[in-house]
Amino acid sequence: MWGVRWDQIRGDVNVMMWICCQLGAREHYAVAAALHHQYQLAALITDAWVPSSSRLYGWPFFGLSRLRDRTHLGLISAPVYAWTGAALRFEVSQTIRGVNGWQRILHRNQWFQQQTIKTLMSLQPALAQLPSTPVLFAYSYAALEIFRYAKQQGWTTVLGQIDPGWLEEAKVYQEFIDHGATYADLGVDVQRAPSAYWDNWREECRLADYIVVNSNWSAQALQQVGVAAKVQVMPLAYAPAGGAAAFQRTYPSQFSGDRPLRVLFLGQFIVRKGISALLQAAAQLVNQPIEFWIVGSPPLQSAKFAALPNLRWFGSVPRHAVDPFYQTADVFLFPTLSDGFGLTQLEAQAWQLPIIASRFCGEVVKDQVNGVILSAVTAEAIAAVLQNWINHPELLLALSRQSVDLSAFSLLRLQERLQGMVGGDPLPGSLGRT
Repeated sequence: MWGVRWDQIRGDVNVMMWICCQLGAREHYAVAAALHHQYQLAALITDAWVPSSSRLYGWPFFGLSRLRDRTHLGLISAPVYAWTGAALRFEVSQTIRGVNGWQRILHRNQWFQQQTIKTLMSLQPALAQLPSTPVLFAYSYAALEIFRYAKQQGWTTVLGQIDPGWLEEAKVYQEFIDHGATYADLGVDVQRAPSAYWDNWREECRLADYIVVNSNWSAQALQQVGVAAKVQVMPLAYAPAGGAAAFQRTYPSQFSGDRPLRVLFLGQFIVRKGISALLQAAAQLVNQPIEFWIVGSPPLQSAKFAALPNLRWFGSVPRHAVDPFYQTADVFLFPTLSDGFGLTQLEAQAWQLPIIASRFCGEVVKDQVNGVILSAVTAEAIAAVLQNWINHPELLLALSRQSVDLSAFSLLRLQERLQGMVGGDPLPGSLGRT
């Protein structure tokens, strides 16, 4: 376990303190970073944490290079508790036993909760010294046992809902059924979550005092499980890369075979992300000066689509290596069938990249201002927008110059929203970090 005592960094400020429990690097630790920025983080409890001083940082073996993303510069002095070695051993043991798919997800979620409760129990003497009972934040699907423990302690519980819940699964499965031939050709399958997964989630929602979602789309979906009164909409937080502010985007006067329109798709290449419509749009535009850059996993298996000359496959890329793709692309394509938000939209906008997005995600795109919102996630709709931009490159420059103001998605704004939700005392302005 690696950690720093919070009483060494928070001073004597009498504010509500938070415990963040996080499996994986979701939102790049934005909630914990926002709270720590204002001296309100009592502890970040996570499965793996690899600061740059660690010998594991950037290792190229066994996929360990991805552990480079399991840290955050804004949390260097934070009270972080993790079990990196145990997490690696868990994953290896699951692989050896041949445990995959939903069974592995359920095992991982349960293992994380057990480890978290052990850590919380070890921290009890110090937690008792806080000026008030803490707020415990945990993400959906790996929060149930943690919430049960927190409720026994009399703590406030906040559920970070990562997606629109079971409605999303139903929507994605219907897409899979409707386009079965395409997905069969791609070698893509959809396995629905076991009933226990959703039963546990409903109990998480019941035990949560507050449920944080990141988009109105997610809020609408959660209305169907009767928790609307608990739901608070808070967009994701994002801090742009250092060079983004000075970046100058340009476009050619016309696109050609030597300089095609470069369309970036970055993320998991799965049904939920709208891959069928993307690939069929590429097929419809095969004779146009356009390239589709696919950055993500798993690799394309279809001989039919892999042969398309306007499709370039880059495979999976770690978080710290994605900026060059945003810089050199012309358009960002986000045709998701359902997303809790879609952080890649903010990443694209940081580099002034116009976006084609669906309606089923976070509200980043303003139609015809900094991109286009699709009326429907279809190949025809995508192809029509791209064809218009091929014919009129000047439209892209105008959209690029009207990229969204990212200050609305800052860590400070997130911290203010979280604090306002639970009614914590405001921090004196002189102590806020800038």
